[in-house]
Amino acid sequence: QVQLVESGGGLVQPGGSLRLSCAASGSITSINDMGWYRQAPGKERELVARITKGGSTNYADSVKGRFTISRDNAKNTVYLQMNSLKPEDTAVYYCKMVVVVGLGYQAQFWGQGTQVTVSS
Repeated sequence: QVQLVESGGGLVQPGGSLRLSCAASGSITSINDMGWYRQAPGKERELVARITKGGSTNYADSVKGRFTISRDNAKNTVYLQMNSLKPEDTAVYYCKMVVVVGLGYQAQFWGQGTQVTVSS
C-alpha cells in the first residue's frame, strides 16, 4: 500500500550534524502533515517536529534553533536537518506522514526508524 523508508541516521559527536530523510511510495494521492518523532530507551515517543502541506512548522522546545524540518512534495519526502547535536538527542527517530489515498481517504503511516547516537 504505502511505505515510508528512512535513511541518514548514525553516530556523531556532540556539536555535530546529521540529516535524516524519509521517502514515501505507493498509491498516494497527496500528503498532508509530515513529522518526525523520537524514542529513547525507557522513554515515551515524543514529537520532534512537524510540517504541514503548506509549509508551516512546529518544533519541540528542546530542538528549537537546532533542527529544521522541510519537505519536497514532488519526491514525497520529508527531511530533518539536525545541527548542534547533544547527547540527549540520542534516540530512534521515526517519520510519520498523513497520506490521502483516492478520493479523500486519509491514513497515517510510519517509517521503520533510524538510530541517531550522539556521543564523544
